[in-house]
Amino acid sequence: MKKLFTPEEAVKLINDGDTVATTGSGGAVLEPGLLLEMVEKSFLETGHPCDMTFVHATGLGDKKSTGTNRFAHEKMVKRVIGGHWGWSPRMAELANNNKIEAYNLPQGVMTQLYREIAAKRPGLLTHIGLKTFVDPRVEGGKLNKVTTEDLVELIVKDGKEYLLYKAFPIDVAIIRGTTADEDGNISMEEEAVFLEVLALAQAARNSGGKVICQVKHIAKAGTLNPKDVKIPGILVDAVVQDKGQWQTSEGEFNPGFSGQVKIPLGQLNPMPLNQRKVIARRAAMELFPGAVVNLGFGMPDGVAAVAAEEGVSEYLTLTIEQGIVGGVPAQGDIFGVATNPASMIDEPSQFDFYSGGGLDITFLGLAQADMDGNVNVSKFGPNIAGCGGFIDISQSAKKVVFCGTFTAGGLKVEVKDGKLSILNEGKHKKFIKNVEQITFSGEYAKEINQKVIYVTERAIFELTEEGLTLIEIAPGIDLEKDIIQKMDFKPIIDDNLKIMDVSIFHEDNINLKNIIKNY
Repeated sequence: MKKLFTPEEAVKLINDGDTVATTGSGGAVLEPGLLLEMVEKSFLETGHPCDMTFVHATGLGDKKSTGTNRFAHEKMVKRVIGGHWGWSPRMAELANNNKIEAYNLPQGVMTQLYREIAAKRPGLLTHIGLKTFVDPRVEGGKLNKVTTEDLVELIVKDGKEYLLYKAFPIDVAIIRGTTADEDGNISMEEEAVFLEVLALAQAARNSGGKVICQVKHIAKAGTLNPKDVKIPGILVDAVVQDKGQWQTSEGEFNPGFSGQVKIPLGQLNPMPLNQRKVIARRAAMELFPGAVVNLGFGMPDGVAAVAAEEGVSEYLTLTIEQGIVGGVPAQGDIFGVATNPASMIDEPSQFDFYSGGGLDITFLGLAQADMDGNVNVSKFGPNIAGCGGFIDISQSAKKVVFCGTFTAGGLKVEVKDGKLSILNEGKHKKFIKNVEQITFSGEYAKEINQKVIYVTERAIFELTEEGLTLIEIAPGIDLEKDIIQKMDFKPIIDDNLKIMDVSIFHEDNINLKNIIKNY
């Protein structure tokens, strides 16, 4: 098989100074782990390849040594363009110390940009990122002082503002599939997502670059069903077999993730009645029958659990930006896959749907918010988390529901007898005068008349023309002591300030089915 290489041979296809792009998502999902490990090994042993520009759309790795961390060595990379940085603290440290040029661009934009590169267009023109930190009038997506080149340009077309994300050639694409035949055709039958592998392979090929693909199985030429081939052999230069390749970090293979079988879900254990469930219940009250929903990482995934517990999942369609439609989204490190998905599409196509307004509602995390309704989830002091798909999703959904506790760092509450009590206040205020970085722009949301709700365990806010407005408080909470004094600014208080639905604070179900039917 002329395209079958050893890992050592494949690494030699990468030259010093190359722009190298890879795929993958947290929890080793579609991560070409063996290949990334061998590139690192080669650099540590020989000093080559070095001075690379490293590109990745999603966050990948284990926050320790795998994924993006494999490239986190001085002189191994000179520039990193990443959609999410939170899985690679070592790479973030290089950025913080000005050892590399560092950019954070929206995840969806990056996956779509690969298609523009493949088609030899000048870049991606989109509204995504306007008035956030990736807007060149704010930070331009630059993460440190040594990063000076503008990769994003403001464009005015027919009186409307857009951002142009500039195309650049890709010298090497390192991707993953399940099976390769002798002609280099790649199928993905055991993968839990498709991500942007096809777009990236085309981008590298049409840039005059190389495509290296890691697979688990090798098949005879002509034996793969053409409908199963996701990456044609004409795009692939080298195939490396890893017989020990796992589907995700949680196991070698789960057929429920890849759609081969439908797994009985059984009876779900109800969430304990704590602040997380209070937030998830109140957020779920924003749902309505037929809604197409996106769930973000962390706190928002409680909404899916509440929907299942209340028996309303059948009225909704849950989606994940990695390309999943339907099913039960996985939690934790392997966020991005789902059990029993209804369909699995390429990630750039999912973001086309999102960016065009296809989402009825999204539930996203809340780390910091300010008086103008801006939200930060991407950078906190030296901690570079990155935006991931947050900007693409939050700027395009018809309704955005931010979910998070009111304070952070040791918060303890008691939910009992229909009331909320603060047992230990969090050390850090989350509602501050100015967020450290604008991941969501309240100004832009008001310009497009977007419905925006901020849900915490004790207070509900809405973004109005005047700014962040308090519309509900939890029963048992003192407005002045528990809310106003725990904010760095005084919010606008709605004239019809309400008490949150008391059913949220009882053990019994909240009868969500009737609530959303009457929405």
